[in-house]
Amino acid sequence: MDASMWMHPAEPRTTVMGRARRALGSASSAARGLGPLLTPRAMVGMAIEGAWMTTHLATYPLGIFQERADGRHPYRIEHLAPVQRGLLISNVEAAGTPILLVHGLIDNRSIFTLLRRGLTRRGFGSIYAMNYSPFTADVRTAAAQLGEEIEAIVAETGYEKIHIVGHSLGGLIARYYVTRLGGDERVHTLVTLGTPHQGTYAAYAAPTRLIGQMRPGSGLIRELDEPAPQCTTRFICYWSDSDLVIVPQGSGALRHPDLSVRNIRLHGVGHISLAIVGDVVHGISTALAELDPEGATVTPGVTPLAPRGRSTEGSRSATRSGSGRHTASSGK
Repeated sequence: MDASMWMHPAEPRTTVMGRARRALGSASSAARGLGPLLTPRAMVGMAIEGAWMTTHLATYPLGIFQERADGRHPYRIEHLAPVQRGLLISNVEAAGTPILLVHGLIDNRSIFTLLRRGLTRRGFGSIYAMNYSPFTADVRTAAAQLGEEIEAIVAETGYEKIHIVGHSLGGLIARYYVTRLGGDERVHTLVTLGTPHQGTYAAYAAPTRLIGQMRPGSGLIRELDEPAPQCTTRFICYWSDSDLVIVPQGSGALRHPDLSVRNIRLHGVGHISLAIVGDVVHGISTALAELDPEGATVTPGVTPLAPRGRSTEGSRSATRSGSGRHTASSGK
C-alpha cells in the first residue's frame, strides 16, 4: 500500500517528515535530561527532598498568616554573634538593606524558615516575607501587589532599594515586576530559586490560568523575553538539574541579552530543597553581603556578576562539598 495514503491530502510529505524529526529531537533531549536524575547524588537528593517535604508540610500552618515585618534596627552590637557584628562593622548598608522573600505556588512564607535564620545569623537585620493570595490567577496582578508591598517597605525603612529572593513562581512574579513594571528602580538584586524562566512542561498538568502562564511559549513567557533596556537590577538564579518541577531543568536558568545575570547550576537538589539546602542559604547570604550599591562584589575571591554589555556563558565554576555542588556561570 502506498504510504502517501496515510497522509492528510493537504499535508505534504516534507511536513510529516519535519514533524517526525522534531518529535525525535524532543524525545532525544528528554532522554538526555534524564541522565542527571540517575546519578547517585541525584538519588540521595531525591531522598533528602522527601524529608524536606515532610518537614515543610509540618511547618506550613505556621506560615499561613501574613507577617507584616521581621525587621529590626539594632544600635548596639556587643550582644551579637561575631559574624553578625562583622557584617554590621564592614558593610552597614548591606546589613540594613531590606530583603523580601516571595514564595511559590500553593505555598507560604514557611518555605523560607531556614533561609531567614541563615540571613539573620549572617547579620542582615531587615527581613520581610510576603504571602500573596492562594487564589491569585495572574502573574501580572501578583507583580502589581508585590510592588505595593515593596513601596510599603521602602516607606517604613527609608531604603530606596531592597533585595528579593523568590522561590519558583515567586521568582517569576518578581521578575515581571522588575522588568515589565519598572521595578528595577526599587530592586537592587533579585535571587530566584527554581524559577521557570523559560517555562516548564510540568505546567501542562493543570489547566488553570496561572499555571498556564508558566508553560513554555505562553504569552507571559514571551512578554518576559521582550527587551528590557536599562534594567539595573542584578539577577542571581539558582537552578538544579535534579528539579522535577522545572522541565526541562535548564529552564530554571535566566538568559536575556539586556539583563545582568549569574546562573548557578546545582546537582542533586530537589525543587523544595532549593530554598532550604545549606549551600544555597550560604550562597545567598554571602552574595548579598558582598554586593556594593552598584551591584559589584567587594571582596576578592567572590565570583563577580557579569558586567553589563559582556556575555560570558559558563566560563567560571566553583565546586563545593555537600549536596549543593554547583557551577556558577555568568552569562546573558
